Amino acid sequence: MKNMLVTGGCGFIGANFIRYLLKESDYTGHIINVDNLTYAGNLENLADVGIDYPEQYIFIKADICDRNRIMKIFEDYQIDSVCHFAAESHVDRSIVKPDAFIQTNIVGTFNLLESAKTRLDHIIRFHHISTDEVYGSLGKEGYFTETTPYRPNSPYSASKASSDHLVRAFHKTYDLPVTISNCSNNYGPYQFPEKLIPLIILNALEGKSLPVYGDGENVRDWLYVRDHCTAIWKIMKQGKNGDTYNVGGDSEMENIKLVEMICDVLDEMDRFPDKRSRRNLITFVKDRPGHDRRYAIDFGKLSRELNWFPEASLETGIRDTIKWYMENQKWVERVKSGEYQNWIRTHYA
Repeated sequence: MKNMLVTGGCGFIGANFIRYLLKESDYTGHIINVDNLTYAGNLENLADVGIDYPEQYIFIKADICDRNRIMKIFEDYQIDSVCHFAAESHVDRSIVKPDAFIQTNIVGTFNLLESAKTRLDHIIRFHHISTDEVYGSLGKEGYFTETTPYRPNSPYSASKASSDHLVRAFHKTYDLPVTISNCSNNYGPYQFPEKLIPLIILNALEGKSLPVYGDGENVRDWLYVRDHCTAIWKIMKQGKNGDTYNVGGDSEMENIKLVEMICDVLDEMDRFPDKRSRRNLITFVKDRPGHDRRYAIDFGKLSRELNWFPEASLETGIRDTIKWYMENQKWVERVKSGEYQNWIRTHYA
């Protein structure tokens, strides 16, 4: 792999993956980062990478829904591998406006597959990032495995399930060398503030209400983003063509307990002057439609076959994440204020 196309590389997980590849891994090739810079894509996430790795890192603003543009990028940069992150990914947004999810997650993925197919003799790996939400909801017991039937319950998860099927079909039909990973909920540095963990951290720092859906007993398995990046790289290098690998953090927790953990850690690190507990800020709000009750990942296949295990415990990961947001308030302010998007509109009119 000498010329890797990373889609959505300015987003949360994509940016962390590029940082990991260039700063920590054994990868020595080029990275061509294609991102459309929508609301969650941020060039600032990789500002130092562009300076430190000018010979290896290339950024291109492009929409994966633009087939002709994507095909030209494959040709111009002699793409031999793909790591596909680009996606609309917020469940609440998909409920209100599903159109963008159909276009980006399904049509965009199809365009990438078609482009890769034209270079079938050159493509070493097409890795597709997906989610555990395609499996639907679990009861109080059991875990998602790679053979769990798909039962998506939101427009977001349905669009990701569709893209998974397309990727698998291109392997079976055209022998495209693909791998797929379905991960649990990620958290860590550079995550857009609309997601649960950064939303709670930032609201708690400011003394604002901490909204929790329903009774707060929905369960998620939490995966520290660096652990996810190490898993992706292992799969890209060593995974079996056509296979799916589940990636989990071994950190299952009810949402309300997670929020309480964040409150307690913040109270320890940055106590309010009046010493009141941030738990008092917790507010239960009306549950969202189709809210899956529990997700839990069995990542045994990834451990057995590729010797991968998550390194971060939930508590250490949360502490590191809180510390990052506390130390990067300028990044937070620019993202939340819309200043960054105004800059994008000016420079990429």
